[in-house]
Amino acid sequence: MTVLTDKHILLGVTGSIAAYKAADLASKLTQAGAQVNVILTAAAEKFIAPLTFQSVTGRRAYTDADLWGGEAHVLHVGLGHSTDLLVIAPCTADTMAKLAHGLADNLLTVTALAAACPLVIAPAMDGGMFDAPATQANLAALIQRGARILGPAEGHLASGLSGPGRMLEPLEILGHIRAALGKSGKLAGKKIVVTAGGTQEALDPVRVLTNHSSGKQGYALAQAALDLGADVCLISAPTALSAPVGARLVSVRSAQEMKDAVLAEASDADVLIMAAAAADFRPKHAAENKLKKRDGIPQIELEAAPDILKAVASLRLALSEVEGAEKKRPRIVIGFAAESRDLLQNASEKLKSKNLDLIVANDISAADAGFGAPTNRVSLLFADGRKESLPLMEKSEVAGIILNSVATLLESSCAS
Repeated sequence: MTVLTDKHILLGVTGSIAAYKAADLASKLTQAGAQVNVILTAAAEKFIAPLTFQSVTGRRAYTDADLWGGEAHVLHVGLGHSTDLLVIAPCTADTMAKLAHGLADNLLTVTALAAACPLVIAPAMDGGMFDAPATQANLAALIQRGARILGPAEGHLASGLSGPGRMLEPLEILGHIRAALGKSGKLAGKKIVVTAGGTQEALDPVRVLTNHSSGKQGYALAQAALDLGADVCLISAPTALSAPVGARLVSVRSAQEMKDAVLAEASDADVLIMAAAAADFRPKHAAENKLKKRDGIPQIELEAAPDILKAVASLRLALSEVEGAEKKRPRIVIGFAAESRDLLQNASEKLKSKNLDLIVANDISAADAGFGAPTNRVSLLFADGRKESLPLMEKSEVAGIILNSVATLLESSCAS
């Protein structure tokens, strides 16, 4: 389950060439578990058919013709009052003007006027229109009333001009929608630091020692925290992933850089989730120049990399001694144990030695779980002795379960 599961989203589509992106957005929302109703303006129908949206949502798409049908006196009220979020994407300058001035001359604008839910707008228009004083005045009025404005992005426009006016991509809009729905979640007001990815330790200016971590589980944890309303700092080693919308990204490369970032962010954090695969070892001396094959096989001496969780344990102890146990930060620390043998034994030892509140243990030797895979099969070991073994599931589902456990642990720590 995600923050979108069973949520009712009303998607308004207006007359822009970007209307084709709205079909992709409707599809993504539906796949994420939302119930999506679509309203197309008459101009939108010139670009895309209602049948397209019905095909991707499995639900009827509405047009202006429905406003004057048998449901005319209640349709807009029913749509406006049964939805959790009204999203207009793309939203033209004309529709923005109507919304700003309370005009209600089509099904979409009359529904927007009747709606009792938050409003999200993704503008889309051609060169010069977004920067026009009238559009900026309308935008300011909508923002003052609480509308959330997404974009627009800059780039090539339909006219051939370049500038602000491109609708954001559907995946980015989806992230903003999740943030809007989750802002009042059970972790609202809590700062959560998540680490992700595999660190890189330099051998020379070209080569590094690293591992197979893709960062997928860490990024899923960051998204799950955002879904519950948390203020998320994502400390990430290099990955091919894009940070979830709303997360503050701190990019690092080595274990030392990750340690420095974690200690800086954790001092005022409520929760630290160490999902990154930080190096245990690093070259004692990195070569100043590229190691050449002609010089023979190099002899590389290794040393221990910084122990980040050990440093965090020292930070928590120092803060609790200065400000009292109730001021200990982070309040909750969660570690990961990626093991290829003796999984539960090694995880249990790490839980105790690092003074963790929870450790997530996963067997990286399994082909369908661990590094790189979209799924994971983990066991949760708690400091109080509880153990919960999860079946194979998507990493996003694993993340959701972990973050709900985090919320429970935080509640218990505050109560005590």
